[in-house]
Amino acid sequence: MSEKAPLRTQGMITRRSVLGDAHVDRAEAARTDFDSDFQDFITEGAWGSVWSRPGLTRRERSMITIALLAAMGHDDEVAMHVRATINTGTSASDIREALMHVAVYAGVPAANRAFRIAKRELGGDREG
Repeated sequence: MSEKAPLRTQGMITRRSVLGDAHVDRAEAARTDFDSDFQDFITEGAWGSVWSRPGLTRRERSMITIALLAAMGHDDEVAMHVRATINTGTSASDIREALMHVAVYAGVPAANRAFRIAKRELGGDREG
């Protein structure tokens, strides 16, 4: 077994736990020779290393991730991670507080856009 195998295995476990099987199955089905190395990189690096570390809870990682993605204007990724909060224990209130930080530290336009995305993705189903 290669050194990467444990990171890939842990990465897939964590990725599926956070994003859900349906999302990961779609991503894996769309994998091609062109992006296969990239898919391995995010599975091993983001999910197997960073998201699997013991220092923060998944709720905390979710909040940080949403804030960073919102600050950088990565709308599709914000939407994906807001949807994933159902699996991380992150509440709508947590998302709101993270986006308030975005407004102060990254600007009102970035937060405004992210609030719009979060409202759409949450659909009013998860208040509080």
